Amino acid sequence: MITQVRPPQPVTIGALAPLTRPGWVEAGRHLLAGLELAVSEVNDGGGIRGRPLELMVRDTAADPRRAAAAVDELAQLGVAAVAGEYHSVVARAAAARADALGLPLLCSSAVLDALTEEPTEWVARLSPPQSHGWRVYADFLLGAGHSRIAVATEPSVYWASGVRILRDHFAPRGGTVVELDARALTPAAVCDALVDHRATALLLLVGFPEPAVSIVRSVRRDQRLTETMIGAPAGQPEFAEWATLLGGDGAAIPFLRYLPGHLGPLGARVATALRERLAEEPSFVAFEGYDTITVLADVLRSHGTDRARIAASWPHVAVEGTRGQIRFSRTPGISVWQWARTPVQVVDRDPAEPGRLRIRHAG
Repeated sequence: MITQVRPPQPVTIGALAPLTRPGWVEAGRHLLAGLELAVSEVNDGGGIRGRPLELMVRDTAADPRRAAAAVDELAQLGVAAVAGEYHSVVARAAAARADALGLPLLCSSAVLDALTEEPTEWVARLSPPQSHGWRVYADFLLGAGHSRIAVATEPSVYWASGVRILRDHFAPRGGTVVELDARALTPAAVCDALVDHRATALLLLVGFPEPAVSIVRSVRRDQRLTETMIGAPAGQPEFAEWATLLGGDGAAIPFLRYLPGHLGPLGARVATALRERLAEEPSFVAFEGYDTITVLADVLRSHGTDRARIAASWPHVAVEGTRGQIRFSRTPGISVWQWARTPVQVVDRDPAEPGRLRIRHAG
């Protein structure tokens, strides 16, 4: 009698990413590429104690309710943990559900400080909190001589939080922040407001591609604003679609990026593999995806698949990621376990070569 040996059951991780509109599809594609590359490498190295690692991918489409429903579904399907998501407001909904269900969630990219209403043991995060990254960006603006800035903004908890961080940072230093409602103003009216308020910089706290693209084009073509700097702290210019839609108009628009000045051996190897997988230069979001699985695989090998044990392991994580050693700690004012040493840069596209990124400031 021949006894058939059953293949080992996979260890499953839920993966959340915006893969359709109105989600930022390009960011979702890069995030998923990083997640999938790391899973492939884990399985090539023997998996999790001999069991293959498997992703259950769910498209959030930038919809908080859809994300919460996906977390419910993934929990019922028996995933060990949930990973990913790019949009902060969506990640907040996912984190709230994960916390309520007792399901570990490692957030890859969302930066909103208040990722959960109350402190939780179930959620950890790789990306820096918005309060840190946006203060770095504010320091860059002040150092470049911009103390009177305008922000074109749309209704969102994320954008409102960004405005508050900027105001709190600028006010003690004699700076001012003027808020322009991008819903009520046409791009031409935004230009008029910049002139009226004598702002030397305009920050885009709006959706992409619209109205961001139209506002950039209007400002670039307004002869009164030739010296006005445009900024996009949320990172829209990072992705190829920005350069495709705006060409040279999209250059010299500083944004936040979470990469070190130089990648180490692991980061350089992963960059090459991501470049092949994406057929374009990988964004920092792809590295966040890879690091997310790297952390979870290490935790699963050391602590098994029990959800409570995974959550209890966050303070003991010490994993070499593509952007440095990852450790989680409790950061004042942050409700989740936080990687406190995420590298932060202010970067823009070189006007002489829009496909090349320049580091303008590091924090």
